[in-house]
Amino acid sequence: MNMKRMKKALSCILCMVLIVAMALVTTGCSGSAGNSKVTAEETTASSTAEVTVLGEGSKQFQFGVVDLEKNETWFEIHTDEETVGAALLKLELIIGEEGPYGLYVKEVNGISADYDKDKVYWAFYVNDDYGATGVDMTEIEEGTVYSFRIAK
Repeated sequence: MNMKRMKKALSCILCMVLIVAMALVTTGCSGSAGNSKVTAEETTASSTAEVTVLGEGSKQFQFGVVDLEKNETWFEIHTDEETVGAALLKLELIIGEEGPYGLYVKEVNGISADYDKDKVYWAFYVNDDYGATGVDMTEIEEGTVYSFRIAK
C-alpha cells in the first residue's frame, strides 16, 4: 500500500515538472524576435472583419483558434456561463476529456491535436499569455481575449 502512495506521488511530481517545462519552453520562445509580440487589442482589431458571433447571454469575450499552419479563426462568444471552458463546451467549439488536472482539450473548432498520436497539443492563452489555469477553471472576464493554439 505504501508503494501505491509513492507511485501516485511520483506521478504527480512528474506531471507538475512537465507542465512547468512546457510553460518555460512556451515563454522562452515568445520574445526571441525583438518586440514582435502582438497585443490582444491588435489581434482583435486586425481580425474584426472575419469574426463569427456565437451564443446568447450577458457575458461576451473574443475567442481565437490558431491551427498548425498559423491560420486564425475568430469568434465573439456570448454566454451566461461562468467559465471559458463551460461556454466553449456548450457551443461545441472544444472537445476534451476530464483528467487529473482538469479538462484535456483534444479538439478545437473541429481540429484535432493529440500529443500521444501527433506530438502536438492545444495550448490555452489569455491575452497572448500562456494560461495560468485550465480553460475549464478560467472565469470569463469582459475585454479579455482567449485562444487555443496548436503547439509542438
